[in-house]
Amino acid sequence: MQKLTLSQFVFPDPIEADPDGHGLICIGADLSPSTLYEAYTHGLFPWFSADEPICWWCPEPRCIIQPEQYHPSKSLLRNMKKHDYKITINHAFESVIRSCALPRSYADETWISEDIIQGYLGMFAAGYAYSVEVWEQEKLVGGLYGVSIGKGCFGESMFSTRTDVSKMAFYTLMLLGQENQLPWIDCQLVNDHLLSLGACTISRQEYLNSLQDIIKQPPIDWKKYQEGVFSSKRIALSSQLIE
Repeated sequence: MQKLTLSQFVFPDPIEADPDGHGLICIGADLSPSTLYEAYTHGLFPWFSADEPICWWCPEPRCIIQPEQYHPSKSLLRNMKKHDYKITINHAFESVIRSCALPRSYADETWISEDIIQGYLGMFAAGYAYSVEVWEQEKLVGGLYGVSIGKGCFGESMFSTRTDVSKMAFYTLMLLGQENQLPWIDCQLVNDHLLSLGACTISRQEYLNSLQDIIKQPPIDWKKYQEGVFSSKRIALSSQLIE
């Protein structure tokens, strides 16, 4: 595991920098792993288009999902039992983030640039990022990735090439959150899809207050999960990862 160096950048307090709650906190810096780590511990994340400078956000309100409040749909459970995909954790982080970076059917461009990919690869190498993968035979067909600091779990992006497989990865993440008693998983910006999955919003101040306690708590033991290969059918039947 690689150790992060201290970031050369200091991020402002989001409330002081953006008292009106527009969400954009600052512009600039870089996307090195140490800068990303510094940003997440201050409640910020990068989000910008290819032709824009690096923009750092802390939206008001903040979208989160509480793992204990998540309940998979009956149609998702049926699909998990029917196809019996293999699900893994931290087996193919780079493949997942590069798949998330591919253009979508509804958009020609992606915000996940090569600089972003390299930054999060560095976070993963240092133990501060995770991925969930869904496999059909030996083919990666869906997954998601995010950041993990202490008991703080931050979702970034997901992809799928089969029906419901990104939701299967999301369900796996919810079970992991339940088993490790994570108070919330950060979804960043609210949208109808996240709300349909059980997400909610809290004030930015409430989010920032809880963040400082959560990131200081003992981290998830990723090793006990990444050594396994899970069956979507078994997960659907048992509603847990490790029995």
